[in-house]
Amino acid sequence: MTRFLFAPDIDFAGIRDQLGVDESYGDDALAEAREAVDRFADTREDHTGVPFVTIDPPTSRDLDQAVHLVADGDGFVVDYAIADVAALVIPEGALDQESRRRGTTVYFPDGSVPLHPRELSEGIGSLLPEQVRPCVLWTIRVAGDGTVIDVRVRRSRIRSVARFDYAGVSADAEAGRLHPSIAALPAFGELRQKVALDRGAVELDLPDQKVSRTEAGWRLDLQAHTPADMWNSQLSLLAGMCAGSIMAEAGVGLLRTLPPADPDAVEDLRAAARALGVEWPEGLAVGWFLAGLPGNRTSTLALQSAASGLMRGANYLALDGTDEARAIPDDKKRHGAIAGVYAHVTAPLRRLGDRFATEVCLAVTTGDDVPDWVTRALPTLPKILRSADTLSSTADRAAIDLAEAVILGGRVGERFDAVVMSAASERKPAQIFIADPPVVAGCEGDLRPGTRLEVELVTADEVTRTVRFRPA
Repeated sequence: MTRFLFAPDIDFAGIRDQLGVDESYGDDALAEAREAVDRFADTREDHTGVPFVTIDPPTSRDLDQAVHLVADGDGFVVDYAIADVAALVIPEGALDQESRRRGTTVYFPDGSVPLHPRELSEGIGSLLPEQVRPCVLWTIRVAGDGTVIDVRVRRSRIRSVARFDYAGVSADAEAGRLHPSIAALPAFGELRQKVALDRGAVELDLPDQKVSRTEAGWRLDLQAHTPADMWNSQLSLLAGMCAGSIMAEAGVGLLRTLPPADPDAVEDLRAAARALGVEWPEGLAVGWFLAGLPGNRTSTLALQSAASGLMRGANYLALDGTDEARAIPDDKKRHGAIAGVYAHVTAPLRRLGDRFATEVCLAVTTGDDVPDWVTRALPTLPKILRSADTLSSTADRAAIDLAEAVILGGRVGERFDAVVMSAASERKPAQIFIADPPVVAGCEGDLRPGTRLEVELVTADEVTRTVRFRPA
């Protein structure tokens, strides 16, 4: 059950000011966004007759992806349209340079600060319903065992016919009334998830803390992922793995990497399971173990949280097309949690690197040279994207910390039921989870993950955005 608590007013502007995030793009970049035209309009394939649909959060207007998915014998044909931002941004022009300065769209509870001006990201570039839009179309054939048997990438134009959100798609699936364009999505998603787990992938399913505005004020929620979240993520993962393979084999492009889990981290997770009395059968892979945990137990929350320690060291790897790049060992190109080669290509309106990786895939699959403006940019992108990821996660955590501090501001001294998510480390105290209100915060003491306890609120400081508890 979703739990929540209200606060009449929360001002997030201070966080934006502190992080230096605003919508001042500069006159030249704004002019380019407002005057953007499709540079490849004359060479596109036309798929406006295919009934694509989008699945996004209800309030989103920067729609990167549209899908048309059908069963094909015991397999599937996935048509996955991705907004063609590179067609609208002048290479190395003012808007391109401004987007490189930003790196990502940054989200706050009271609105986003887009990577590109809204005229582009929520206008001509967005795959809004009933609008003809340029896209890069991935057509991927998936066999009955979940493996990829064919991939095509080309520029196209489409017209989305309907817009859905995750909760609505999940409800429609349960009621048996899914739109024909995604009627096969549940079966596809479940098959691809099984393939991923068999491959050795590790997927975490921790609920999200959400801060949202209502008529009564700001609300802090704990929201579990819907089935449609998983199904839709499998679409993005499929395209990303196809893109990663294309670029890794060519020795040119931009990969998303993650080292394999440290054996000590796996053993720590096994120790946590033993301490919590959770059976981990001999020989069962980490991913399958986590996927099989019951969602209604506090031990699951603790173990899912502890499993995040398996995913340290995420990075980006630029491949420059040289023999040295092709000779990089395969294990250095892989994403450990996905258990394969992977790249970001499905959110170019919101992430800088996707635009460049997509251009590489288009060139490689058609036998063309990768554009010079892409090859010049590739070596610079990992540093930009690492910085952008840090900024995005800092903004997200700061907004939640502020909401927690404001909501709990008048409740210092009160007691709450909590469960320990992680033990104390050298850098931070033990982390606890309180279901009502949904708070994740530090707690004094040497605490064991999975332990239920009563805690007392000792600090709720709006200025420092700090919430701290101690065992009652």
